[in-house]
Amino acid sequence: MLTGHHVAVIGGDARQIELIRKLNEWDATVYLAGFDQLNESFREAIDLDLESSQVEKLDAIILPVPGTDGDGKIEGIFSNQLIHLSEEWLKQTPEHCQIYTGIANDHLINLAAKVNRKLIPLMDRDDVAIYNSIPTVEGTLMLVIQHTDFTIHGSKVIVLGLGRVGMSLARTFDHLGAQVSVGVRSTSSAARVYEMGLTPIDMKNLENTSMACDILLNTVPHQVVDASVIKQLPSHALILDLASKPGGTDFKYADKRGIKALLAPGLPGIVAPKTAGRIIADVVSRLIKEGSRKENKS
Repeated sequence: MLTGHHVAVIGGDARQIELIRKLNEWDATVYLAGFDQLNESFREAIDLDLESSQVEKLDAIILPVPGTDGDGKIEGIFSNQLIHLSEEWLKQTPEHCQIYTGIANDHLINLAAKVNRKLIPLMDRDDVAIYNSIPTVEGTLMLVIQHTDFTIHGSKVIVLGLGRVGMSLARTFDHLGAQVSVGVRSTSSAARVYEMGLTPIDMKNLENTSMACDILLNTVPHQVVDASVIKQLPSHALILDLASKPGGTDFKYADKRGIKALLAPGLPGIVAPKTAGRIIADVVSRLIKEGSRKENKS
């Protein structure tokens, strides 16, 4: 339970709906900003007035998964207004107030440092990323089936990156009968791929590696699927880029070659927002309670 804790949820997408529900269920005092289009869906919650003294009570501020833009502005799908997260406003929060975001950009990192508040990028955490890999894989399967005219079974699949999502992707496509190769950068990761019964590919030498495949799944947030890779793909191939925007694919060159290439970040929030919101809620609840215990001890 979060009885006695004051939490502000600012902007976001359908994942925040489940997050707000769980916070209310756990008896937190919840303040909302950026949800005006939901009318009175959350009667237990309080409208967050950025000009009021509410800020002085906040134990936690939860931002959308994308965080803020480069100017500190926050947007969400349930409001037409942009909300500005300012240094002056954050300075009024209690010193123990924690700021939660999915992804932290330089602006948000610098802002948290200026006001001396703890910033927690949830997507950097192993637990969140591993849990999120489940809906990510399901969403990937959905997109692959929708955008191909052949079965996954028997197809040649290359997964670039053996991170938390990459490992789940490689294992799932292998279980579905695909011939899976995995691009890695270290000898330890290559050994792990071999142990999984899959084929390792050295990502440091993609130019001299055969990259011909039916399905190319990228999880690396740097441009690794460049012209040298794309020109090896057959015309029926599908590139699915799961990395955060702008992805790791040369989409212009793919289009020039007539290769279908899709950028699909944030799949959990699209295909399973309820599950994704619950994942965030469970982790945030635990961290808020841990922070509260540390504060009481001090």
